[in-house]
Amino acid sequence: MSSSNILALDVGEVRVGVARANNIARIAEPLSTLEVSETIYDDIKSLVEQHDCAVVVVGLPRNMRGEETAQSVRIRAFVGELKQALAVPIVFQDESLTSVKAEQSLQQRKTGYNKGDVDALAAVYILEDYLATSESK
Repeated sequence: MSSSNILALDVGEVRVGVARANNIARIAEPLSTLEVSETIYDDIKSLVEQHDCAVVVVGLPRNMRGEETAQSVRIRAFVGELKQALAVPIVFQDESLTSVKAEQSLQQRKTGYNKGDVDALAAVYILEDYLATSESK
């Protein structure tokens, strides 16, 4: 049976927010937040294998003019290393304002949240954008 799950990553300097969706149901959900450490690539590989993912979507930051930033360069370098660990394709998805949207959404819930919650929800928004754009192709 072929893989039908998709993993999305919101890569930051301290944490990586992770979301998952089944490619058939196409519903994104927050999965976890990983601390960036020397085991981060192995940690992501474990999640890909555990959740039988066929593709990994990584948020790529852009400025308000749609241009890549210094952070984009860092994310591309991170993905270059990640490709060494994974046997599945990795694709980029514009992540413009996903963290801002995630924080606003969590604030509206009026319940406590932490930065890891913001990162995981930002990964959900990255994945939802990916699903919407891949659906229209």
